[in-house]
Amino acid sequence: MKLFDPLMAWVWRVSAKEGAVKALAILSFLESIFFPIPPDLLLIPLALSQREKAFKLAFITLISSLFGGIFGYFIGYFFMDTIGIKIMNFYNFEAQYLTIQEWYTKYDAWAVAIAGLTPVPYKLCTLTAGAFKINFFVFIVASTLSRGLRFFAIAGLIYVFGEKVRFFLEKRLDLVMIILLILGVLGFVALKFT
Repeated sequence: MKLFDPLMAWVWRVSAKEGAVKALAILSFLESIFFPIPPDLLLIPLALSQREKAFKLAFITLISSLFGGIFGYFIGYFFMDTIGIKIMNFYNFEAQYLTIQEWYTKYDAWAVAIAGLTPVPYKLCTLTAGAFKINFFVFIVASTLSRGLRFFAIAGLIYVFGEKVRFFLEKRLDLVMIILLILGVLGFVALKFT
């Protein structure tokens, strides 16, 4: 039995349910604020099961993620000392708070874009962008471009390659999940030691 077979079975079951698109929207929103599971894990099977709607699903993921990002930004802007710091503490990133501030000072929109594209947790970007008063318009543009590129790239691959992607995931899911987990851990480690 493969290591991630139960996860794959659960994801396929969720994606087949009637409320799966709503679940995708909610997951995308919450992941931008505090939730640890990226929406890609639900976007992929949903798009595979509804290939003709892959770009619509990517758009729903993007819009929900942006609304979550805006919510996270305002939590950071107005409530960093109460709510935001609890989320940072949950992920054990108190020490990286100043490092993230330095990234914003140096890179501004690029720091947001990097977090939107990579395993660096986007939720930390949204909270700290608000806390450090990053220009809201810059935040929205960088988030839209980076998150849009990520979600629409997934939709494009699924739309073009369809069942080949599903076949690859079913045959190589353990490898894909291990790579994603390693990238996620590296994103957290990069923040921890910078």
